[in-house]
Amino acid sequence: VNCKILKLFSLCSQFDEVFLTSRDQYLKLLENGDLLFQQVPMVEIDGMKLVQTRAILNYIAEKYNLHGKDLKDRAMIDMYSEGVMDLNEMIMMLIMSPDPKAKLEEIEKKAKERYLPVFEKALTGPVYLVGGKLSCADVYLLECTLMLEEKFAGILKDFGNLKSFQGRMLQIPAVNRFLLPGSKRKPPPDHKLLALAKEVFNMKF
Repeated sequence: VNCKILKLFSLCSQFDEVFLTSRDQYLKLLENGDLLFQQVPMVEIDGMKLVQTRAILNYIAEKYNLHGKDLKDRAMIDMYSEGVMDLNEMIMMLIMSPDPKAKLEEIEKKAKERYLPVFEKALTGPVYLVGGKLSCADVYLLECTLMLEEKFAGILKDFGNLKSFQGRMLQIPAVNRFLLPGSKRKPPPDHKLLALAKEVFNMKF
């Protein structure tokens, strides 16, 4: 389960997470019919075994009232969320790049020129991105800013609204607990994790 899902869970309820550490674990899930499309993440909640990241996130957002008050709010939340996810995915896939230095430069450029200005403008005045209340888009954006700062120290220095937003979000007790040392938040993926993933899922690249 990725960081975005875990962060959303942390705002809503306690949860247990299980990471696959062997191919046998994965094959057992397949044998039991737990993975609809033969892939993870998979979240067990309310008697269901949900797969596909967006389906999981949307269900949790709806369950915990993090998806806006009406259809228009939801459309805005979804647009902001998809933008954040585009940027997040570039960061998460960095470990697989054949040229990490060039990829880092590309990510930083796109973050500063395409994505961060959008959120900086959206947060001119409002406390949250949509409708004056916390939504899943705010959660995703916080996680993204933290991931960016792990790669590019000081990247938010020219985005004062975003930095203030991050500070407010970090004051939410559940978020604060989630980021404390020893919490369930995981460090960025490294080559050791990539090697394990290749073994578990029998990847050939």
